[in-house]
Amino acid sequence: MSDDDVLAGVGPRLRRMRKEREVTLAALSEATGISVSTLSRLESGLRRPSLELLLPIARAHQVPLDELVGNPAVGDPRVRATEPIERYGRKHWPLTRQPGGLQAFKVLEPQRSCTPEPRTHEGYEWLYVLSGRLRLVLGDHDVVLTAGEAAEFDTRVPHWFGSTGEGPVEFLSLFGPQGERMHVRARPRQA
Repeated sequence: MSDDDVLAGVGPRLRRMRKEREVTLAALSEATGISVSTLSRLESGLRRPSLELLLPIARAHQVPLDELVGNPAVGDPRVRATEPIERYGRKHWPLTRQPGGLQAFKVLEPQRSCTPEPRTHEGYEWLYVLSGRLRLVLGDHDVVLTAGEAAEFDTRVPHWFGSTGEGPVEFLSLFGPQGERMHVRARPRQA
C-alpha cells in the first residue's frame, strides 16, 4: 500500500472514530485546539494529515497514533472481530475467544442518561475505565469511575453500570461466568 493510500484512509478513520465515540466536531475542536473547519477538512480528505494535527487528536481520543493512521499489514492483534457486537446499546469488541471461560471485551458506551436497573447473575466481573466516566451501581453503592480506575465484583451482588450522561465511556470488561476471580494472590515468600 502506498503512502498516498495510507494517508487517504486517515480522514474516514478519523470520522468513524469520532462518530463511534459520539463526539461532535465542536467538542473535538475544543479538546484539541484545532478549528472545526480544519477537522472537517481532515475528515473529508480535503486537508492532508500531519503529525501536528494527528497528535492532539490521538490524545483527545486517548488512542495510539497508529490507530489514527492505521497499519493494514498488522492491525491490533488483540481485537479479532472486524465489527463490534452491539448489546444493550453498547459496542463490544471481543478480546478473547474462550466460550464458557473468561471473557474480555473492549466496550464503548454512548453518552446517554439511563435509570439504573441492577441485576444479578452468576459470575465475577472486572471493569477498567479507558476514557470517560463510568457510573457503577453495586449493591448500596453508587460510584463514578474515571480513566485509569478499576472495579471488581461478584455479579451475584445487584449491579448496573453505564454512562454518567456526561459523555461516552470506553472501558475493558473481564467476566468469568463461574465466579472465578480475575487475578491470583500469591503468598509472600517465607525467609
